[in-house]
Formats: sequence, C-alpha cells, structure tokens
Amino acid sequence: MFPNKQTVTAVVGGKTITIETGRLAKQADGAVLVTAGNNMVLVTAVSSRRESTLDFFPLTVEYQEKFYATGKIPGGYFKREGRPTNQATLTARLIDRPIRPLFPEGYRFETQVVATTLSYDGTFPLETLASIGASAALHISDIPFNGPTAAVQIARSGGQFILNPSAQQLESSDMDVIVAGTPNGILMVEGETKFVTEADALEALKMAVESMKPVFAAIEELRKLTGSKEKRAFTPYKIDEAFEKEVRAFLQPKIHAALRIREKQARYGAGDAAKKEADEKFVKTITDKDTAALRKKDLGLIVENLKYEVARSMILDDKVRIDGRDMKTVRPITCQTALLPRAHGSGLFQRGETQVLGTVTLGTGDDEQMIDSLGGLLKRKFLLHYNFPPYSVGETGRMGGQSRREIGHGNLAERALKPILPDFEKFPYTIRVVSEVLESNGSSSMGTVCSGVLALLDAGVPVRGNVAGIAMGLIKEGDRVAVLSDILGDEDHLGDMDFKVAGTREGITSLQMDLKIDSVSLQVMETALAQAKEGRLHILNEMEKVISKPRGEISQYAPRIETIKIKPEKVREVIGSGGKVIKGIIEQTGVKIDIEDDGTINIASADPLMTKKAIEIINQIIAEAEVGRVYKGRVVKLMDFGAFVEIMPGTQGLVHISELSNERVRQVSDVVNEGDEIDVKVLDIDRAGRIKLSHKAAMMNQ
Repeated sequence: MFPNKQTVTAVVGGKTITIETGRLAKQADGAVLVTAGNNMVLVTAVSSRRESTLDFFPLTVEYQEKFYATGKIPGGYFKREGRPTNQATLTARLIDRPIRPLFPEGYRFETQVVATTLSYDGTFPLETLASIGASAALHISDIPFNGPTAAVQIARSGGQFILNPSAQQLESSDMDVIVAGTPNGILMVEGETKFVTEADALEALKMAVESMKPVFAAIEELRKLTGSKEKRAFTPYKIDEAFEKEVRAFLQPKIHAALRIREKQARYGAGDAAKKEADEKFVKTITDKDTAALRKKDLGLIVENLKYEVARSMILDDKVRIDGRDMKTVRPITCQTALLPRAHGSGLFQRGETQVLGTVTLGTGDDEQMIDSLGGLLKRKFLLHYNFPPYSVGETGRMGGQSRREIGHGNLAERALKPILPDFEKFPYTIRVVSEVLESNGSSSMGTVCSGVLALLDAGVPVRGNVAGIAMGLIKEGDRVAVLSDILGDEDHLGDMDFKVAGTREGITSLQMDLKIDSVSLQVMETALAQAKEGRLHILNEMEKVISKPRGEISQYAPRIETIKIKPEKVREVIGSGGKVIKGIIEQTGVKIDIEDDGTINIASADPLMTKKAIEIINQIIAEAEVGRVYKGRVVKLMDFGAFVEIMPGTQGLVHISELSNERVRQVSDVVNEGDEIDVKVLDIDRAGRIKLSHKAAMMNQ
C-alpha cells in the first residue's frame, strides 16, 4: 500500500525508537514518524524555493499538542486545541536550538519544522522524539542541513541514570536534563537538578554522548534507504571584494577603538558613528540606486564581520575582553532588598549593566494555576514570570504578550529556584515571582535567578538555600579556546556558546547551553562547569552581604495561613450540602478556606482574629459529643415522645419526655418550645451514633 515506506530503529537505554518515512505527509520536503512504544510524533520539514529578503534565517519550529493523542477532549468552551501552552512553546524551543546552528551561513529561505503529537501514554519523553524527528526529517530531505543531530533525556534515581525516563520515573529523580548533539559532541543542554555536583552533571553528559550514537546511525541509514537526496544548490551572498577591501581598511581601526569602550550604549554609539562615516564615504557617493542598495547591504555585513573578528582577536590574542576584564572576573555586583512597600518581597540585582527587579507575591490555594495538559490536569503552586521590555536595551518595540524567548528564560529561572522552595505542607502558600528586566547587557535570566532569591528572602520564605546563576561563554578558533565567565550581550552575540549554570553552594539546580558551532567536547564542558562554580560562589558571597537568611516573618500585607488537620470523614460536614456550611464560615469571617480530601484545611486571612474565629467554628462543627458532658443546646424539633436538641452545629440528640423534668410531663411543649436554648447532658451514644440527652440531669449538675 505504501511502496516507499522505509523504517529504521535505534535502541537507547533498552528502549526501541522507530523512525519511519514514506507513509505520512509525503508532500513535505521531509517527513518522519518517530515512535517509542505507544508514543508517536509526526515531524515535517519544508523549505521555500524562493529566497527571503530578510537579513536573517527565517526558521520557525512549531510543536502541536493534540489531545486525541491521550484520548481526551480539551477543556474550555471551544473544545479544541487553542494557542500553544507554555510547555508546548518550550518543547518547540528544544527542537529549534540544536538544528538552527547546522544550516549553512547565509541561508535565507523560509523554513518550517512542525512536530505533531499523535499518541502519548507518559512512558517516553515526547521532547526527545520530536527533536530526533526534526533532525531526521531535515537530514533525509534536500534542504541544506549539516546533520544529523540526536537528543536524549537523562534522569537519575537512587544513584542510577535513566535514559528517556517515563513521567512517573521523573517524579523520584534528582535530575531532568535533555542533551542534544552531533556525532562530534554536545550541541545543547537544558535541564534542572536537585543540588547535583559538577562531576555528576559531567557524568550525565558523558552518558548522553554515548547513548546518542545509535540514533545517529539510524538517521544515516534512513537517508541511504530513501536514496540520499542531493541537497539543494545554495550559493551564499558574496560581498564585492574591491568594496570590502577599501571599507575594511577604513573601518578596522574605528571598530577596534569602539570595541574598547566599556559602556554599552557609548560603545554602540561609536560603532554606529563609524558605520555612518563609511556610509557617507563609500555608499552615498554611488549614483546607481541598485548598486547603492547592494553596497549598503555589503557595508552592514562588513561591520558585523569586523566586530566578530576584532572582538574574538582581542580575547584570544590580547587576553582582554570588550569591557577590559580577564576571562574569569565577574562584573561589579550591587544588591538591594525591600524596595517596594506593598509587594510581599522585592529584590534588585545589578551585575554590570544588567539590572533585574524581582518581586514575590504570596497567595492561597485559590491562586494556583490550573493547566489542562496531555498528562492530565496540573496544579502549579510556584510561578515565575519573566518580562523583558524593549527599554531594557534602549530600544522601542511592541509591548504585551510573552515572546518565546521570555517563556524560555522564565522557565530556566523557575527551574533554578524550584529546588530551594519549602514543602507546601510546611509553607502552604502559592508563590509567584515576577522578574522585571530593567537593564540588559547579558544574562538577564541569571539576573532573574539572583533577584528572585533576594525577593524570596525578603518575603520571609523559608528557602532551603540561596541560589545564584552565571552565564558562561566560549571563543573557539581551531585549537585555541577561551572560556568566559559572566558574558556580555556582545560576547553572547559574537561568541560560540551561551552556557548558563545556576545553583547553591552544594550543587547545580539548573543549566542551559546553546552553541553556534557544530559542537563542543566534554573537556570544554568540564572547564566551563568548574569556572561557572567559581563565579557562582563569588556572586553568592556578594548577595549574602545584603541578605543571607529569610526575614523572620512574612509581610503584613501577605495573607496569614493557618493549617489544621481534621478526620477525612469530617470533611463533608465542614463543606456541607452544596457547600452551604463552608460558604457560611467564609461569609462570617471573610477568610479563604482550602480543604483537601485528606482533611488538611488551610485558612488564610490578613486578620488573625478572623482566622481564629473560623478555626473555632470548624472545631465546633467537627466536635464529637462526649458522654457525661453538659452542653447548651437549641431545641430544633418537638415530637410526642421528646425533643430534638442541637448541641453542636450539625449534631443533634434526643431528650426523651421522661428526661425533660423531675416531674411528670404530660406534653413536651409544656416544658420546651422550638428555638429554646436549654442545658442538656449526654447520657449515652449508641453504636449508630444516636445521642441520648437529659435536661433534668443537666439541671441536677447546676
């Protein structure tokens, strides 16, 4: 039925991954179905035949979560998949980052990779399948791509590494790291760990490198089976040689001088001025409009090339960075807390020309985020939101909505902070951290980690340790290598690596690495990890000069949460029919109440007196009658044989007519009426829970 169908397999960590092509989406330039057990992802790749006029490579990667993949109908009013979730966006970034550096320099044809989940049972990470699928689809197509790449997810439980773990295995793991690479080495790292040492992290990376080898072989085999399509002819744009020689001679000293200016805006200003001079001298004198347009394009490329060459030469040859630092020195750090009077916690972190304001808001269970995901309904008690406004880099731009970059940076910082947060049972708050990047010149995501810790300490959150983050860079020319600590924005742009590491004094909590070259060796990774630890400890020392421990109490504006525990079978009584009882408590006291099925009740209010009152009411509701005790009750119903009296909310007993008085009673109404308050004594509680009361016995006790 499908004569062109081809299938290959690779075994990674004892699990078989199948890559198939020729059956689905055959009109795409490349399409593969990647399967592991009941988990299936379809990945397609298409590249336009018409060159774009944009001055960058227009690559887009989309990851689509389909709820039919798990046999579910989406929640919400429209009952169809809507905008991508944050997790889907993060997965799209994980697919994008390893493949982007492997397209040829100057390729300007619009290219789109689309990964669609078709089946998922939680036993294999879809991110890994999608990343492998993107590489395979591109590799078997005629799209220029210097692949293949592969990806693997690594967890560790009980000291043992697990390759491509299930969702259940991740729950007990102290490591969740995704590694992508080429046959030559590592290309991308993304993950979180629970205070893992640098040595253990390196061991995981070594295992990743080895485990990806069967995948490379399988993708190469699939390409051969499909006929090894010849890649499209592509001729990169070439700068006019005579023009370049003349302009370079003019601009070289000016660009070199500009890159020696330490202050970012002044440096950019000097570079722009040099470019404007060259434009006036070499471009505006050209009378032919078409030629002038080409030379203007050439000028822009020449300036960028010169910046790239000069900056890298300064580091490798002169051992001096753009701002005058050596390879390991961290920029000057300034910290401040308690800036905002009404926020529950705030911290300002400045490192060089990167400035981040972190805030903390403490909420109740009502503030948890509910997410309808493929794995089921998720509740998030910790949220970190990262904002990067255009003014932070001295520019104008569109405001509103989160970009993929903001979502990715926020996720990295959230992963860094999550391991230090207290258990919810001990600190029953929903915690929201917001990062406002006010200035940026490199590594605002690591600035977010640092400002977030300052804000958490200021808010009085009992964290398990303090975290700091640092961004490492790399300049590599042949055998010459320089690893840079605390990189500037220009060093990120002109360098070969952006490697972010966050952690405490004890170990790493999150890490992320992206490359612009084919790969790096494990030796370079080891050097970068060691240098990152040195920088991280320095930053922690600077932060702890300002605040090192959580403040003794939370903000006066934060809700106070009291936790009580009741018997699970009493939960229904506190809630009441249709929520009537609990709504009544809330109306009386103005508190917020969260009740768990296990009997845990969290009561939140800014007024401690109202919290106390709510607890008293709940205790009355769940209180159980004691034999021999006297209660003041209210008559709720009269019968011929006696009166029913409510001694506690929801708890009634019977006063038999013979127990109403020491004298003979002809009619119950001769002694009591509905609504009367009387003292009663508990005589007995039978096995069915029926309570026998006595008014005359209570009177005798007085």
